[in-house]
Amino acid sequence: MPKNKFWKTTPLSQLNEGQWEALCDGCGKCCVLKLEDADTGVVHHTDVSCRLLDCQTARCTKYDERKKHVPDCVLLTPDNLSMLSWMPKSCAYRLIHENKDLPDWHPLVTGNLDSTRLAGHSVAARVITETNVDEDDLPNHITNW
Repeated sequence: MPKNKFWKTTPLSQLNEGQWEALCDGCGKCCVLKLEDADTGVVHHTDVSCRLLDCQTARCTKYDERKKHVPDCVLLTPDNLSMLSWMPKSCAYRLIHENKDLPDWHPLVTGNLDSTRLAGHSVAARVITETNVDEDDLPNHITNW
């Protein structure tokens, strides 16, 4: 367990790049395709991932250049977190933004980078890539993470 629990003492807007990146628990839930109900505005998550996500590890294969390959990929910042209501309720960025603590399975708490998967909170090995799914079939892939 890290001695410096920076997420408890440093505002999101003041985190350095390493701290910001360390907040990500690696679940991959933000990288699954979502469908918004036009009538209600409710966002539904699917078990279909962005084509850049490695479906076995839930890690982006082109993380540093993801915007170049997927122009509508959302880059999280302290300024846009409040607008991203579709972020998973377990997302560390969302939790800290909402003045909540990290879950006990988060890698920063456990010291184990694989703890998110081990605790069942990762999409690793539970999603298929969008290149294998017809867009019209997406409603058949709605799931609750």
